[in-house]
Amino acid sequence: MPAAAKKPAAPPPKKSTLGGERRREGKIDVAAALEGEDERSRSMASVRRARERERRQQELQRLRSEGVKVVREVVVPEAITVQELANRMAARGGEVVKALFRMGVMATLTQTIDADTAELVVNEFGHRVKRVSESDVELGLEGAVDAEADLLPRPPVVTIMGHVDHGKTSLLDALRKTDVAAREAGGITQHIGAYQVTVEGGQKITFIDTPGHEAFTAMRARGASVTDMVVLVVAADDGVMPQTIEAIHHAKAAGVPLIVAVNKIDKPGVNLDRVRNELLQHEVVVESLGGDTQEIQVSATKAMNLEKLLEAIVLQAEVLDLRANPGRGAEGTVIESKLDKGRGAVATVLVQKGTLHQGDMVVVGAEWGRVRAMLDDKGRQLKEAGPSLPVEILGLSGVPAAGEPLTAVEDEGRAREISEFRQRKLRDKQAAAAGAARGTLADMMARIQAGEQKEVAVVVKADVQGSAEALGVTLAKLSRDEVKVRVLHSAVGQITESDIQLAKASNAIVVAFNVRATGQAREMAQRDGVDIRYYSIIYEVADDVEKLVRGKLAPIQREKFLGYAQILEVFEVKRLGNIAGCRVTEGVVRRGCGVRLLRDGVVIHQGELATLRRFKDDVKEVTNGYECGMSFANYDAIKVGDQIECYETETVAAV
Repeated sequence: MPAAAKKPAAPPPKKSTLGGERRREGKIDVAAALEGEDERSRSMASVRRARERERRQQELQRLRSEGVKVVREVVVPEAITVQELANRMAARGGEVVKALFRMGVMATLTQTIDADTAELVVNEFGHRVKRVSESDVELGLEGAVDAEADLLPRPPVVTIMGHVDHGKTSLLDALRKTDVAAREAGGITQHIGAYQVTVEGGQKITFIDTPGHEAFTAMRARGASVTDMVVLVVAADDGVMPQTIEAIHHAKAAGVPLIVAVNKIDKPGVNLDRVRNELLQHEVVVESLGGDTQEIQVSATKAMNLEKLLEAIVLQAEVLDLRANPGRGAEGTVIESKLDKGRGAVATVLVQKGTLHQGDMVVVGAEWGRVRAMLDDKGRQLKEAGPSLPVEILGLSGVPAAGEPLTAVEDEGRAREISEFRQRKLRDKQAAAAGAARGTLADMMARIQAGEQKEVAVVVKADVQGSAEALGVTLAKLSRDEVKVRVLHSAVGQITESDIQLAKASNAIVVAFNVRATGQAREMAQRDGVDIRYYSIIYEVADDVEKLVRGKLAPIQREKFLGYAQILEVFEVKRLGNIAGCRVTEGVVRRGCGVRLLRDGVVIHQGELATLRRFKDDVKEVTNGYECGMSFANYDAIKVGDQIECYETETVAAV
């Protein structure tokens, strides 16, 4: 076996050699990886992703070939653009436009369609429809009803009402130990003020001071809507006056109790029984006459019986058992609003529920914002405001209308969404009103051109919302049948160039109440001849505009009788026609006057006197008893025995 022993050893298996090589080759360095020399440089995860993608594409192709569609739930609001609808259905915009075209609706991708049309399209594409209303954004805005255990006592909100100059603000001054009335132009309260005072027992009372002038009726009504009780101020010397009666009606409409404060009892010769009997005529029965309405006799200037008034308020508050939950999101009402040059939009808000904190996100009517700062009635900064506390808040996006509700929301997105929805609603409402007014405006212009109607157009700019509202009420009352007073625009803030442009285009005057024009606006007004009138007392506005109305009233044409003449003879003259030989039987006949021809007492012609002659001379007038010759313009059918009535038409100013 030596040969066999010499036989060379078999080489190792190729497979193992290759495997070893491959294993060694698998250990590559960075350079090799960058050169791309490795066959296994793709990771297994990458391969798996590619295979998964391929599988999904195959599945999608299979579904398409079988006609199987993915059914989605598509949310459809009241109005939606075609592109947005396509996005929600995961369809191509062009396909949606084609579907609309087949339905007879021509629309581009950017156009808006209504919910009914959108629903038809969604059904056409085989999806499910979920209809929602735009107003759903307001759902849950008002908090739930508070549990009885969460309610805590709160200060009463008291509105002071009464006739103008009966001492409302003076009474509040005496209670606050401040002098608000001295800062008011003409001693008349122009704005709503909200203040909180602390009485001796430690209880707090919130007062809302409403102006007494009748133009502020809407503001007084709004004051009553947020109040718990009304203090009716009646001057002992004047008694019940028109605004006193209105205040009683507001209090009854709001369903709030009344406390009568008979003011000015320090004046000599006052008759309290007369006041009580006048109140009785309006179903206000005071306790001294057996009723349940408290009556306190006070003097604001002498500070008499103020403690009794405060006691009566506290007692009434205990009877009402006023409570609120301070531990919830804030809700309240705007008492007043204005645009402050340095601070922006400022709103005086009465918190009614919950607690308002600095930094809270709030929605106020159609405006929104974060509460950057809060100030009380004395100008002190606050971090939080509980129920029944009036505060000024800063940080809103715009000036809200007085009377708008305030609600705290969780975040900026929600606040913005609600604000945008309300602004859209407001724009739609204004557009609808403008559309409705266009037809009437065209009619009005036609009547004006025909001399049947004229108008005084006014642009109102005021320092606060309440004043603007009051001026609108005052001006509306000045309209007559012949001449209308039209408020083109009413807003808060200084007069801008856009106000002047509006006034110029409409031939209007600008009424500025406690505000001034910007430099550019003033120059534009002077250049374009726009009349800006500045006021600080509401009576002066009413007086001036009434003078304008009277000036534009169509003058009255009044007929003045001159005399009678009797036709004695009729002469035919070439070139002149028939001439009447007459005798003046009464009054006087003047050349150029109006004449009526009477036959048997019936008017058969009315016109003008063409010629008046005495003998051969033209004369200006002929008096009673004298004879004259007359001819009539464009009329010849005169007879002997006809009577001529002469008159003049005079123009008198309307009153």
